[in-house]
Amino acid sequence: MKFAIITHAEHKIKGNSIYAYEPYVREMNLWLKYVDEVSIVAPVLHSNISKIESEYKHVNLVLKEVFSFNLLSFKSVVKAVFLIPSICFKIFKVMKWADHIHLRCPGNIGLLGSCVQLLFPDKPKTIKYAGNWDPKSKQPWSYRLQKWILSNTFLTRNAKVLVYGKWPNQTKNSISFFTASYSKKEFNSNKIPSHSVSDAESHVLERSDDMLKQDQKGRRENNQINILFVGALTKGKQPLLSVKVIHRLLNKGYPIKLFMYGEGVERSTIEAYIEENNLQASVILAGNSSQDKLKKAYQNAQFLLFISKSEGWPKVIAEAMFWGCLPISSHVSCIPYMLDNGNRGALVSSNEIEIIAAVESYIKDNKKYNSHVENAMKWSRKFTLEKFDDEIGKIIRSF
Repeated sequence: MKFAIITHAEHKIKGNSIYAYEPYVREMNLWLKYVDEVSIVAPVLHSNISKIESEYKHVNLVLKEVFSFNLLSFKSVVKAVFLIPSICFKIFKVMKWADHIHLRCPGNIGLLGSCVQLLFPDKPKTIKYAGNWDPKSKQPWSYRLQKWILSNTFLTRNAKVLVYGKWPNQTKNSISFFTASYSKKEFNSNKIPSHSVSDAESHVLERSDDMLKQDQKGRRENNQINILFVGALTKGKQPLLSVKVIHRLLNKGYPIKLFMYGEGVERSTIEAYIEENNLQASVILAGNSSQDKLKKAYQNAQFLLFISKSEGWPKVIAEAMFWGCLPISSHVSCIPYMLDNGNRGALVSSNEIEIIAAVESYIKDNKKYNSHVENAMKWSRKFTLEKFDDEIGKIIRSF
């Protein structure tokens, strides 16, 4: 099978290898197990490989470089007018060559791919819509246009659109899907941890668990409550809000430390706030980290703060739940579904007082905390890489 990938994900080349963002590549390598030849249309960055990038695993793979573009200013619109025809032509050529078309949306390259695929109504297509499919959400016009084209069964034919969450009035080509980070080999599926607390009034959320004994040592050390932020340090992820929440909790006397994993344009703002408020010992900027380091971080923390403005299926929430790190997250996209409307973690708005109240409610009610952690672990451990691989195989074979 000849497999075409149309994506906005930025790629890098080193020798004969092609790299991109690790979670994306990890998923694509599962798709590529079922195909013979691969052609990727994507932007290319000419820079060093970073810690959060990994390599495609396929012996017959070709990368067709296109220039990325945006429509955020008059100058960028003028530039896009000249770039779009050549990008569309490359997409057309690759789609014509392919036996199966795979689009990655939303994104500007995905938007063009969504339009060009109209010329190939009979070819099998899978579209991974990694953004917010909620029909009521406020989104850029380009995202709304992509959703309209892709969900329209007259325009987008012989296609399966993989979306996150379950939404009212989904068209027959829209399939609720998921993603995964960990293998079932990483846990004993017949032994779901039980949780107990030695002191119900303690500020330390202790948990008894044979599978995570070493992990618990880290969680209990110095009666400290560890909280994580994992994601890009951008305004959309609201990292400064998490820092301000930790600042308030510290002022209330809680032994809390925040570990922030990620990089972005908001780092300097966060650093300035940390210095101004003498939070150097309580807020740790850990930068971009490998999957193994993140896994250990989840295992050593009680909470994940993830107050993002927009998401698809946030992997960090599922990953945290997998290792018993309880999410406190915003009420966007499919997150209410993931958290079972507050039975597998807390749903909050972007309000410091509300977030603090959610943290305190768990600190003061260990029974509730332990119950929600167990619910979260049981649910998240259903979505393994093996199950993900199996579902991808079913989709490809269904055409």
